[in-house]
Amino acid sequence: MRKGRASAKITLIGLAALAVLLVLSAACSKKAEPTAAAAEQVPTVKEGSNEFQGAVKFALGKYVYIPAAQGFDIVVAGQVNTAALIGKEAKVKGLFDSKRPTILVAETIEVKEGGSYKPFYSQKAAPNLQDYLDPASRDAYEALKGLVPNKPEGWEGKAKIKVYGRLVQGEPSGISMSDENGKETGKIVVDAVSEYAQYYIKKLRLFDKFWFYLNAKESIDAKSRVKTKELFRADIVFVGLF
Repeated sequence: MRKGRASAKITLIGLAALAVLLVLSAACSKKAEPTAAAAEQVPTVKEGSNEFQGAVKFALGKYVYIPAAQGFDIVVAGQVNTAALIGKEAKVKGLFDSKRPTILVAETIEVKEGGSYKPFYSQKAAPNLQDYLDPASRDAYEALKGLVPNKPEGWEGKAKIKVYGRLVQGEPSGISMSDENGKETGKIVVDAVSEYAQYYIKKLRLFDKFWFYLNAKESIDAKSRVKTKELFRADIVFVGLF
């Protein structure tokens, strides 16, 4: 009897262990599926010319965003009415250079009209990329937190910084920073916004706060800082979620 009971216990333990393994295997399989699907959605690019096709989500100045070219921004040269592309189906042939890993320089753009694609843009010169801030260069911007009016040592002497906050439109425009309770702790007066930054502000329109990459300038005088919470002046060169 004891041997029979022991054998039954061993059998039950074995079945239980097998059931656990099957559950874990199924869970791992489910976790792997979206990962593979996500990998398929990321476009593969090669050095040189690449082609993408899809609807233009939005555009600003020389920058164009097409979700089909996920992870990349399309750049055109010269005076081009890129706003005319918004909402239209487009075919883009773009040049990829690993030195500028987040953009594709448009060689040609065709727009779908009346069931067929028609020429819209053909590159005749190199685009002006002076305002483009590549990922490696972003590392030079120091993240500053907890900036307050009575502690100018927190930002003075630093030319390239980034802060997390909310853009406030007005005269002048500014960046509002707050503590964990949502209470405003300081403002940065914005003198200028690069076209690349404007494009990304529009691209991140679903977010009300992000990181601002700034070229810091002179501090606001001490008395005004206490009264207005305005800390210093700066130019926005880029915005991002990290």
